[in-house]
Amino acid sequence: MKTVFFDVDTLIDFVFPAGALYVPGAEHRLGAVAALTRHAAAHGIPVISTADAHAENDPEFRSWPAHCVKGTLGQRKPDVTLLENRVVIPADAAWPVPALAQQVIVEKRTLDCFDSPHLRPLLDRLAADRYVVYGFVTEYCVRYAALGLLATGRRVELAKDAIQYLRQQDADRTLAEFTAAGGILTTVAEVCR
Repeated sequence: MKTVFFDVDTLIDFVFPAGALYVPGAEHRLGAVAALTRHAAAHGIPVISTADAHAENDPEFRSWPAHCVKGTLGQRKPDVTLLENRVVIPADAAWPVPALAQQVIVEKRTLDCFDSPHLRPLLDRLAADRYVVYGFVTEYCVRYAALGLLATGRRVELAKDAIQYLRQQDADRTLAEFTAAGGILTTVAEVCR
């Protein structure tokens, strides 16, 4: 069974208290994310990472504080979430991308990673049977990623100890929706076993 890890928006602006759109407690989940990154590196598991890459006057900033502006420190991924062999696909890049790496960072401009024209061709190219999803924020970008991946008909697992929410109630609804749609809740230890 071919597995692909799906790392959702583990970006400095979300992870650390000084970040522009800090997710309280996210820094405590970074160790779990790092463990998944190390496991992927050690076992040759491809990683798709999504990354907000907003313009300075992005329309999303009408609903959310400005965050993850392309090229800023806040838009970067913490080092523990990066694999050495990686490539970034900018939101405005042409497809097909000539070469892939073990980690493909797909920049996006909206909450839903499936709005990126690059994601579906990338999924087709990787041809996974199983996705393991983790990252931030549970009830927003993680939700879109997990449900979008379930719509592909593949097995989708959500590492519940490597995600973080803004509101517990909304996260609980997201997890219930995910499992009702056929998704599987797991842990980092189970994934790395």
